[in-house]
Amino acid sequence: MDSKKTLFVSDLDGTLMRSNEKLSDYTISTVNELVRQGLDFTYATARSVESARAITGDLELKLPVITRNGAVLADNTTGKHLKKSVFTKEEVELLKMMLPEISSCGFVSCFIDNGIMIRTYMPGEHTAGLQGYIDYYENDPTLREANDLNELYCGLPGYVTMIGEREKIAPIYEKAKEYKGWESMFQKDTYRDEFWLEICPQNCTKAKTILKLKEQLGYEKLVVFGDSLNDISMFRIADEAYAVSNAIDELKQIATGVIGSNEEDAVVKFLKEQFNNPSL
Repeated sequence: MDSKKTLFVSDLDGTLMRSNEKLSDYTISTVNELVRQGLDFTYATARSVESARAITGDLELKLPVITRNGAVLADNTTGKHLKKSVFTKEEVELLKMMLPEISSCGFVSCFIDNGIMIRTYMPGEHTAGLQGYIDYYENDPTLREANDLNELYCGLPGYVTMIGEREKIAPIYEKAKEYKGWESMFQKDTYRDEFWLEICPQNCTKAKTILKLKEQLGYEKLVVFGDSLNDISMFRIADEAYAVSNAIDELKQIATGVIGSNEEDAVVKFLKEQFNNPSL
C-alpha cells in the first residue's frame, strides 16, 4: 500500500451496499479486519446516521462517518452526532416560501431536544415516493406528522428531502438551485424509479466535508469509491477515485478506474488488495 497516510471513503447505496440494501457478511468482516490492521476507512452517504446504522451497525469504524451528504458527522458505533450544520432562520423562511409543494412530496430533518433528529411531514395526499417512505418508517418514532409549516420546520432544520416522479421533482429542483446559500442535489433513487431532491446548508457536500476531515486528521492522500451523481464532487477532489461497474456513466468518465460491481463486494476486495500489497 502507498506509504502516504491515506483516507479511504466509500459511498454506501449502490457502492458498498448490495442491491438488497444490505452489507454482505464478507464486507462487514473484511472491513473490520482491515480497520483493526490500521486501514483508515469511513463512508459518506446521503442517509441520516440513524438510517445508515440500521445497515452499517456491525462495522467497527474508528473514524467519523459522513452523513446527510456532509451535513452531519457522526459516530457509527453510537449514532451520536459529532458535528451538524443547520439552516439559518432566514433560510428556513425562504424554504417555506419557495417550497409549497413540500406538503405532498417532502419531509424536513430537524434537530430537537439534545440534538435528537426527527423527520417531519405534512398530512394529506402524497406522491407515491413519499408515501412509500412514510409507510416504510411507520413504526419509527422519529418520523412525525406536523400540523403546520412551523411544526414542519421545528427545532433546528438541517435537511429537506422531496421524493417523487421526475416530472414533479425536477421543476422544484430548478427553483431551489437558484439560491446559492444552500446545496441542492437531484438524482434518481439507486433502487427505485423515483427521484430525490435534497437540500442542505451551504458547504455541506460530501467533498467539502471530506476535505475538512482530511485536513483535520492529517491525511496526505484521499481515495474514494462511488456510483452516483452525488459522488461526483468527492471524485473531483480525490487523489484516486474508483467507480463500481454499476455506476452511472458520468462518474465512470472521471474515475481513476472502474472496479467490479456492488454485488461482488468490489470495494472491500479492492481495499484488501491495496492493504495487503505494499507495491500498490
